[in-house]
Order: sequence, then C-alpha cells, then structure tokens
Amino acid sequence: MLLGALQQPDTLVFLIVSLVAAITIHEFSHAWMATRLGDNTAKFLGRLTLNPWAHLDIMGTVLIFLVGFGWGKPVPYNPAHVARGRFGEMLIALAGPISNILLAFVAALPGRIYLIQHQALPEGQIYTFLAVLVTLNIFLAAFNLIPIPPLDGSKVLYLILENFNVRQETILRLEQIGPTALLLLIFTDRLFNTNLIFWLLEPVIAIIQWFVGSSTIPF
Repeated sequence: MLLGALQQPDTLVFLIVSLVAAITIHEFSHAWMATRLGDNTAKFLGRLTLNPWAHLDIMGTVLIFLVGFGWGKPVPYNPAHVARGRFGEMLIALAGPISNILLAFVAALPGRIYLIQHQALPEGQIYTFLAVLVTLNIFLAAFNLIPIPPLDGSKVLYLILENFNVRQETILRLEQIGPTALLLLIFTDRLFNTNLIFWLLEPVIAIIQWFVGSSTIPF
C-alpha cells in the first residue's frame, strides 16, 4: 500500500501527513507511558511532545518510502526508574502500537457511520485520506509487534523469556543482534519479493482490522 501510494500523486500528500501523524502519536505514547511509570528521561529530553520533529528518525522515515518499512526515533528511558520492572518496560513498548490502533479506530469511524447511514462505501478525498491514515496505522502497529529488537514486540518477548528463567546474557545478546537481523529480514524480503513479513503479519493485521472496522472504508 505504501509503495503503491508513491505512484499516485493524489495520495502522496495523504501518505506523508498520515506517516507524520502515526509516528508522532506512536513515539509520544511511549514517552507518556514511561513518564506515567516514573521515568522522566523522555520528558527531560523533550520527547513528551506532539511536535513531529522531536520524533521523526531520518533513516527510519526514508526506509518507509523506499522499502515500505521504517521507524521513528526511539524514545529513551531508564529501566532503573521504571516501575514494575520488565512488565513496566512492556507497557511502555505496547503504548506505541496501541496508540496507532486507537488512532486507526477513530479515523475509521466516519466511514463506518457513512456505511450505516447510506448502505454504501464512502468516496471522495476526505475518505481517501482517512483510508490511508487507517491503513498506515494498522500496519505500523502490526509491524511493531514483531518480537525482534528493537521493535516493541521484543519487550513482550523479554518478559516471556524472563518468566521461563532465560539468562539475562541471552536477552542482552538478542538486543545486540536484533537490529541487524531485522534489517536483513526487511531487505531480503524486498530483494527477493518473498512477502514473508506480510505473511507473518497477516493474522495480526486481520485482528486489528476487525477491531478498527476498517473494511467499512475503501482500501
């Protein structure tokens, strides 16, 4: 969807605006949750803000347009100051994807209301923008739930591993090799056109779409 939008000038602006909104909300939510759990690192570094410039990562943004995958600037926090240990870190991580799901839900509401009132899918530029916004947020949420560092899903994986008494050294090793493994997965997927990532994400995307009700607007 993202790469296709680049070939349609009328939706390129919608894509850029949606991308900025999605990343900003995502990273702000990380900072907000970290602050709620007792760590003010993000707040002191100016990340507890809805200013997009504080959250956009140059490489992550460029990769979104080049290969359809990317990220925002990671929100720093001090684990020693976060309440509830690994569980607190997991809450910080999940705050990002959850915020994107909620944003997609709100953006899909006009389409759902229109469908109920008119028994037809909505058309027009406003609904095209909302469709792009919903789709991007659903995908961003699902992608970030992949349990590979540094994606948000890795924090859930760490909590599970700790519950199974996996050694801390193993978790630290995963943190070190995770970013490289993720980039290799992304570029291999794009280079050989395997669609492996989309195949892995399809069940998660389907669940989020069901919750959001995105089938009521034209994707």
